[in-house]
Amino acid sequence: MNRLFVAYKPTGLSSNFFLTKLKRKYKTKKAGFSGTLDPFAKGVLLIGMGSHTKLFRFLNKTPKTYRATLWLGAASDSLDTELIENVEILKEFKEDDVLHVVKSLEGELEYEPPIFSAKRIDGQRAYDLARAGKEFTLNKITSTIYETSLISYCHPFVTFEATVSEGTYIRSLGRMVANRLGAQFGSLSALERLSEGQFRYNDEKELNIKESLNIEQNFYTGESDNLKYGRVLALEDLEIKEEGYYWLDSGKSISIINVVDAEVKYELGRIYL
Repeated sequence: MNRLFVAYKPTGLSSNFFLTKLKRKYKTKKAGFSGTLDPFAKGVLLIGMGSHTKLFRFLNKTPKTYRATLWLGAASDSLDTELIENVEILKEFKEDDVLHVVKSLEGELEYEPPIFSAKRIDGQRAYDLARAGKEFTLNKITSTIYETSLISYCHPFVTFEATVSEGTYIRSLGRMVANRLGAQFGSLSALERLSEGQFRYNDEKELNIKESLNIEQNFYTGESDNLKYGRVLALEDLEIKEEGYYWLDSGKSISIINVVDAEVKYELGRIYL
């Protein structure tokens, strides 16, 4: 089965466990996902089945949009409700101040990722080291926050949305909101991914591959059987000859090529639609 669609992972399940349920549902053994969500988070998960698992890196998956609810004053090493240690009672803030702080996140941000993250330290995941009580440091990372909006403020909970570059840690954004309001602690009580690039949840409806690719279509003007059977393609037979990745339409299938050093190389051949 070749299929590409957007699923909606519920909270409390790992992405791998959720994928196993989808494999059973669609009666297939070969499937994968792009952009993992941890058990605490819910929302959009891009699923590929069959040969469509090879397409993830060519899809329009950024920027990503999240909705999060921040619990002001809640102290947790995981920056979510999994490891709440204590809750500081805070005075209520002015809503305009909360809005100002949420909007202040926009732009380029340099910050420390959460210690409970999937980043690797000498081959080990940071969250494994953190759970084992081992001390370590994480290098700061830079993210682009394209847009933020305040959805609601019902003290001590702040719900906001953020459209961000790939690899952004929304838990860290929540911590920044709390700190910029003058609170020492803040942890997420909910996290939802609303979209990955152009992809939103639509009842697992099959996606149109040609409309989902983030690379330009090229056109082959040579003998059609060359493309049909995966034969060597000559650069002069391409409409666009500049270097880069392109997709070619061969009717019931597509091919992805890479034009480099005046040669045409197949990156993916004959992905059936």
